Amino acid sequence: MDKEERKTINQGQEDEMEIYGYNLCRWKLAIVSLGVVCTGGFLLLLLYWMPEWRVKATCIRAAIKDCEVVLLRTTDEFRMWFCAKIRFLSLETHPFLSPKSMTNKVANGHAVHFTENLAIENWHEMSKYSQTQPQQVRYFTHHSVKYFWNDTLHNFDFLKGLDEGVSCTSIYEKHSAGLTKGMHAYRKLLYGVNEITVKVPSVFKLLIKEVLNPFYIFQLFSVILWSTDEYYYYALAIVIMSIVSIVSSLYSIRKQYVMLHDMVAAHSTVRVSVCRANGEIEEIFSTDLVPGDVMVIPLNGTVMPCDAVLINGTCIVNESMLTGESVPVTKTNLPNPSVDIKGMGDEFYSPEIHKRHTLFCGTTVIQTRFYTGELVKAVVVRTGFSTSKGQLVRSILYPKPTDFKLYRDAYLFLLCLVAVAGIGFIYTIINSILNKVEIGVIIIESLDIITITVPPALPAAMTAGIVYAQRRLKKIGIFCISPQRINICGQLNLVCFDKILEEATEEETALHNRIMPTVVRPPKQLLPESTHAGNQEMELFELPAIYEIGIVRQFPFSSALQRMSVVARVLGDKKMDAYMKGAPEIIASLCKPETVPTDFEKVLEDYTKQGFRVIALAHRKLESKLTWHKVQNISRDVIENNMDFMGLIIMQNKLKQETPGVLEDLHKANIRTVMVTGDNMLTAVSVARDCGMILPQDKVIIAEALPPKDGKVAKINWHYADTLTQCSNSSAIDSEAIPIKLVHNSLENLQVTRYHFAMNGKSFSVILEHFQDLAPKLMLHGTVFARMAPDQKTQLIEALQNVDYFVGMCGDGANDCGALKRAHGGISLSELEASVASPFTSKTPSISCVPNLIREGRAALMTSFCVFKFMALYSIIQYFSVTLLYSILSNLGDFQFLFIDLAIILVVVFTMSLNPAWKELVAQRPPSGLISGALLFSVLSQIIICIGFQSLGFFWVKQQSWYEVWHPQSDACNTTRSLYWNSSYLDNETKPDTHNIQNYENTTVFFISSFQYLIVAIAFSKGKPFRQPCYKNYFFVVSVIILYVFILLIMLHPVASIDQVLQIVCVPYQWRITMLMIVLVNALVSIMVENFFLDMVLWKVVFNRDKQGEYRFTTTQPPQASVDRWGKCCLSWALGCRKKIPKAKYMYLAQELLVDPEWPPKPQTTTEAKALVKENGSCQIITIT
Repeated sequence: MDKEERKTINQGQEDEMEIYGYNLCRWKLAIVSLGVVCTGGFLLLLLYWMPEWRVKATCIRAAIKDCEVVLLRTTDEFRMWFCAKIRFLSLETHPFLSPKSMTNKVANGHAVHFTENLAIENWHEMSKYSQTQPQQVRYFTHHSVKYFWNDTLHNFDFLKGLDEGVSCTSIYEKHSAGLTKGMHAYRKLLYGVNEITVKVPSVFKLLIKEVLNPFYIFQLFSVILWSTDEYYYYALAIVIMSIVSIVSSLYSIRKQYVMLHDMVAAHSTVRVSVCRANGEIEEIFSTDLVPGDVMVIPLNGTVMPCDAVLINGTCIVNESMLTGESVPVTKTNLPNPSVDIKGMGDEFYSPEIHKRHTLFCGTTVIQTRFYTGELVKAVVVRTGFSTSKGQLVRSILYPKPTDFKLYRDAYLFLLCLVAVAGIGFIYTIINSILNKVEIGVIIIESLDIITITVPPALPAAMTAGIVYAQRRLKKIGIFCISPQRINICGQLNLVCFDKILEEATEEETALHNRIMPTVVRPPKQLLPESTHAGNQEMELFELPAIYEIGIVRQFPFSSALQRMSVVARVLGDKKMDAYMKGAPEIIASLCKPETVPTDFEKVLEDYTKQGFRVIALAHRKLESKLTWHKVQNISRDVIENNMDFMGLIIMQNKLKQETPGVLEDLHKANIRTVMVTGDNMLTAVSVARDCGMILPQDKVIIAEALPPKDGKVAKINWHYADTLTQCSNSSAIDSEAIPIKLVHNSLENLQVTRYHFAMNGKSFSVILEHFQDLAPKLMLHGTVFARMAPDQKTQLIEALQNVDYFVGMCGDGANDCGALKRAHGGISLSELEASVASPFTSKTPSISCVPNLIREGRAALMTSFCVFKFMALYSIIQYFSVTLLYSILSNLGDFQFLFIDLAIILVVVFTMSLNPAWKELVAQRPPSGLISGALLFSVLSQIIICIGFQSLGFFWVKQQSWYEVWHPQSDACNTTRSLYWNSSYLDNETKPDTHNIQNYENTTVFFISSFQYLIVAIAFSKGKPFRQPCYKNYFFVVSVIILYVFILLIMLHPVASIDQVLQIVCVPYQWRITMLMIVLVNALVSIMVENFFLDMVLWKVVFNRDKQGEYRFTTTQPPQASVDRWGKCCLSWALGCRKKIPKAKYMYLAQELLVDPEWPPKPQTTTEAKALVKENGSCQIITIT
């Protein structure tokens, strides 16, 4: 077998990983051990942080079949590394089953984070797998899933239950009898205990993990360095801050673990009854269940400890924990193909496809129904972390890292600071050698410059704004489980809404406390004789007992089938009746053609265009040969056909009061809104018009995509919603119905080109599969997506993200979990446990939370920019101060560092983050990353200004007539007459200044730099249009005023005791005034550049790119354009923005489509996809008129 082999596990799934085999190498281990000793343990830390390096440094490549350690790498964009140790499972106790029969069952399952680190010193030689030891099976555990070696696949794979590759027939024929005790024990050995274990780590383990964070290691290094340089007070302050930070972090992490543990453990162990193969019923703990066990569902209900498929009886289940739907659902037994009268062909069982027959782990069975004394039974298909609840818990425990441009740019910026630190490091060494400084001092000072350049408080400062935003969101009823997503919400430029736009009907909002009885008997009913009364008041009479109706069997509503039906019998009748309701077009297709009215489509269209929700009814008398027993096992397809069409039920849904206002706010902010609903297409279009999503003058183009059939290729028929009926009756098309293309060069005239695409879920799937080239264009203007299934909602989110939209999703939790997780900002309007799948949950079921979240996201994002820019300036200002002082072999004093870092920086950082969000959404969006022209210009301009004024002060002080190289007897202030100052000098003489802290340059640089920190804080603390003005941030204003007053006081009116502590020397009053003038000019220049030049001119250029792509095009402005617009265009040209292709794909597409004469498609035309074999796999699109 190839030693360099690489295999893939979980192929095609979300957790797909590459796998490499390694064996321990003793000589490598010895070298690494030596390296650990030589580096004082730092190499061990590095290997702890980097699993890939750890394995490669101590092991050699080996065949996966014979390896001792596996190295795993995810195949997604993050390419994360994990390692796991190969273990052995002994099967000697069960020799009656060979490992081959076990390995054939290997497939999928899921996991919990592998917290166990492979300690290098604990690796030891293990017995290798061989065919002569069939009793031992090799496996490893990753994320709590066991991956077993499969000889058939020649790869590792994880055990699956009965949820894949098992037919519905075999579930009845092979698995319905139950397991023998021997088989049960064997399976338990392989599958393990049926529990979702969320271990709460001990405080000690959490502490070690937290302390070994690179950030704290860097702080420890800094503290040791400062202590050796006698900066004891500053080092102590940092230690105290770190301890507080670690303790608070440990508390919050442990609290989250405990909450999750309690949620999972609430119903983790119950006693259940299982059927054995010999017919006995045995009572066991739920933790002992394995796939294949037949579980008896108790009459009074239970909380499901596993995923199981019903094979006998009916259950009413509350699935709110998983779906967020508060209405209980009816679960029926899995259809048995072998006993169907018509036969439906054997199909493979799937929990997703057959979810109406599957009881999911964690859901509550409220009530069961059984017939003729039979027990309600279910076959266990998945256990532990493979269950639906297990997967949900795993997604909470191990979420994917957040990929956001801001964080990538932050790391890049840190690397730049490290590079700057490297320059300072080299400069310090060269300068110190030239000045013949001791080697020990050179090492300490050169390393010190690194700790100054890369601020240890940066991570805490960056998270401050997010924490404050999270608190503000909580106050307005929006809860967040993924704080990093708040920043991403500031970038949202498209929001998808589910049907929650409409007011829920009385039926939907009912509490559903009562379970539907088996026999229904309405109390009063109109008698047939009274029908001739016309409009006169009609009397109600009690129904005779004959009108009691018994419900024989229910086929619950299925979103895939878009219908539900029930088999009933009027007491006393011999024949049974079948009733069906559902989507009108589906019901009509299942009815006898002669019973469907000829004007059915016209009537349906009339009602749906008015925005009514329409469902159809059908009825059928069943044959007398269909006995009660046969009905219990019959397929619904046999019942649901050849029906008599009965009529339509029309329901009106009024828009929620706040909906039009919210959508208008979003439109004003250039945020696109998209409707994703399960309703009828024309109903959805009507609702979209009513709520303002589609304006009255806008055109709606319906894309009806048909899959390939009978040798014909896939095609799209284009219809215009407002002219659908007319077009179908006449070939003549009104020219006014077609949107006018771009005929003017003026941006103002682009408003006439507004059009929207609408399609249903089936068409959407066909377009994604057969029209990949067309899909992005439809995403650009697609506004209504009707009849969308849950997986199609997720695909829509992905398709929108593929054209570079930042997508928000607002749903009610029912069937939206996948889309809520996939979106950049998913907001659930359900407070039930399903909301854990969504990053945000709104306490009030109102879409008004969407603009609030975006406003807070924008405020948090701008706060992050402000803080990052401020921390960058703080680093550079202090770095340059120290570099200047190093040139004269001086430095800042211990208490000077302490005052700057604690009194100024920390106070400013944590108060400047308090600015609340601006009260309304504006059309601009903040930039998504730090590497943007305006932000870089802002930082670089302030760096140049600060360095310039600091250098001015440093060199100008040397030109003063009173200047001399400072020594304890220096008397520039002429203070020898003062006993007060004399005593100060005596102290200075008794305490020699070994570090040369006290000098005129140090005092000048300290005062100027102290003011500079406050100047840039004010300049960077931006308000409108994303945050409230900084003068409304009272804590920040008060803090800055106090600091200004204090520094002015000690500069203009020195206090001997403070000067002594801060190691400031006395300078003439004239020089103090000069320093004040330098600071004032510095402040004026900084604020002018940042708040006037940058905001008035540069920001407008940046924000111009954020206007909706479809309404932007590079054109010549009309002569009457304002001077401001002309100036902006000139600057845009100067910066090379004019020829720049937009970064976002949707904007680039919009520009292309504006000059495309064939777009949008004309009504009554067809687009065909001819699948020609090309290198890029695309399709040729032919339009037929």
